[in-house]
Amino acid sequence: MNIVLLGILAYILLQLLFGMGVSRRIASEDDYLLAGRSLGPALGTFSVFATWFGAETCIGAAGSVYASGLSGASAEPFGYAACLVLMGLLFAVPLWRRKLTTLADLFRVRYSPGIERLAVLMMAPTSVMWAGAQIRAFGQVISASSDFEVEIAITLAAAVVIIYTVYGGLLADVVTDLVQGIALIVGLIVLLVAIVKTGGGMAAAAASIDLERLNPLGGGEKPLLELIETWAIPVTGSLFAQELVARIAASRSPQIARRCCLIGGGLYLLVGLIPVFIGLVGFSLLPGLKHPEQIVLQLAQQKLSTVAYILFAGALISAILSTVDSALLAASALVSHNVLVPLAAGISDAGKVRMARGAVIIFGLIAYCLALRAEGVYALVEDASAFGGAGLFVVVLFGLYTRIGHAVSAASALLTGMVVWILGHYMVELTAPYLTSLAASLIAYLTATVWENSAVILDRRQH
Repeated sequence: MNIVLLGILAYILLQLLFGMGVSRRIASEDDYLLAGRSLGPALGTFSVFATWFGAETCIGAAGSVYASGLSGASAEPFGYAACLVLMGLLFAVPLWRRKLTTLADLFRVRYSPGIERLAVLMMAPTSVMWAGAQIRAFGQVISASSDFEVEIAITLAAAVVIIYTVYGGLLADVVTDLVQGIALIVGLIVLLVAIVKTGGGMAAAAASIDLERLNPLGGGEKPLLELIETWAIPVTGSLFAQELVARIAASRSPQIARRCCLIGGGLYLLVGLIPVFIGLVGFSLLPGLKHPEQIVLQLAQQKLSTVAYILFAGALISAILSTVDSALLAASALVSHNVLVPLAAGISDAGKVRMARGAVIIFGLIAYCLALRAEGVYALVEDASAFGGAGLFVVVLFGLYTRIGHAVSAASALLTGMVVWILGHYMVELTAPYLTSLAASLIAYLTATVWENSAVILDRRQH
């Protein structure tokens, strides 16, 4: 076993021990799922940043840019940064004031318990797919740093993230986010400087990039709908993700929640440009990689000293742990808090925590299976953002800001959006399946609202 792998394993062990130590402070569901609703500006900002800035940015986006040029970077970092800023500008404050534990609580209060459960059935798979992407990326880090095959490395990664999440909950996550977020930023900057320095300076590095790879349209004019689609998925598809809503609900005040989203989004964009640049430059430095998603790790191994690489890989693993921890907690919170706890009348706080931890294990195993079967990190993240996202966006938008529509409207939008996206993405292969599902959800919501209102008027006339 090489020294790099030993260093990474030692780093992982420290993370696990920290999670176990924090678990002693968890006494209630709020402690486990929302860190006791105690996040301040620093912890909140870096938690928002680290939750979004995970595998898909460092590994997935760099690999996508390596393979496709700048056209592979529409979602990362630009689309998801816009998502965070939009949340801060329009939605963080009203969501915080609802005093939610999960986003599904909004569906229960605004619509009905039935819509709450339907929303859970749509949101939980999204978080599990997101977790699968992170586990796959974790495996890529271990594989690139050892002689393990990717499948074996993914198996080891899954075991680590499940144990870490089961013990620590959101409290362990946000505490490590501050330190490890800073470590990852420093690590990426150090790697960028090393790549530029060995390449003869910034001008020489930039000159090595093929100009055709800088075309954001990928060397040809994309249809307008397809171009809008590539932006709509990360911006609206992930806007109301439970992972982000949890950070908002966990903040001490609505002002802190808003500020964390805005600053976290800006930081995300600035730091996210580094993997994009590395992907562009890496195409000429390491041509013909079998696994493009390993471009950042391969360059780090070449350009950094052994100690520096261990620290960099450790920081990257920590960022991945943060993201997958958040995703598994999100799925667990939705199912345990909104589905299982209501069925267990009189359950104690300790019982609620045990239920949430059990759900983490189950969803972790499902995410592991997805990680083994996925074509790549970037594709899995994009599917996670689009699955059910259209209907959720429409229903939450109307639910937060209007009194238009009731339970039938919400159910119609949620089901129509999901069915249309699945058909358009996997069967009919539409040019813009997500936009189509977004339009279908909106039409379904408004049509059902008209029907509901007409039914009420007719009933009043009859009585």
